[in-house]
Amino acid sequence: MTHQSEKFGVERALDTITAVDFSGDVKVLKGKKSEYRARSVIIATGAFPRPIGCEGEKELIGKGVSYCATCDGNFFEDMDIYVVGGGDTAVEEAMYLTKFGRKVTIIHRRDQLRAARSIQEKALKNSKISFMWDTVITKLKGDGLLEAMVIKNLKTGEETEIEAPEEDGTFGVFGFIGFLPQSSLFEGAIALENGYIPTNERMETNVPGVFAAGDIRVKDVRQVVTAASDGAIAAMMVEKYLEH
Repeated sequence: MTHQSEKFGVERALDTITAVDFSGDVKVLKGKKSEYRARSVIIATGAFPRPIGCEGEKELIGKGVSYCATCDGNFFEDMDIYVVGGGDTAVEEAMYLTKFGRKVTIIHRRDQLRAARSIQEKALKNSKISFMWDTVITKLKGDGLLEAMVIKNLKTGEETEIEAPEEDGTFGVFGFIGFLPQSSLFEGAIALENGYIPTNERMETNVPGVFAAGDIRVKDVRQVVTAASDGAIAAMMVEKYLEH
């Protein structure tokens, strides 16, 4: 894709944008290295899963730790799976993961779920789902692969280490405690909704000439395929905007 974009004359600037000014017809982006001016801008800064926040998490991402059930669920077929979270997404993804894991355990820091009642009822009736209430993960362990985790009961303070079954060698930990949209740069410059950028189906924001694509948008599905679709639409709409 990089070679293809270069073939069509795209210039790449490796820089970190620190401030934007979208008030005029010409938009200004101030970077650490330079200043960039354009009649149109597509914002595609994305949103990232909120980390579980425990020791060893970063080192084991993709090695037992995941934030996407549809991406990685099949890697843990007939294994133990743990889901961190208690909202709609966490419970729905836990139910999806029962298609793969022999057992799915929801770890929640409170003593009851925050998910909608209808979703809770389905999960509670699912024989493959169990719950760890008032519990957080404090540490993930493994040498190149997740092998154990330490959990803590918030009411008693008791810590327990859970090791992967010997026959499996690993297990899955999925974090579903929300996303962090990368939008702080645009506060005051364009309209935001809970940190995300609302657009119409043409990917237009509330500022003429400024478009948004991908996970940074207000949307229900955040997958690579939908982000690519947004990008294609945004590029075509920019072309039409510039023509007029």
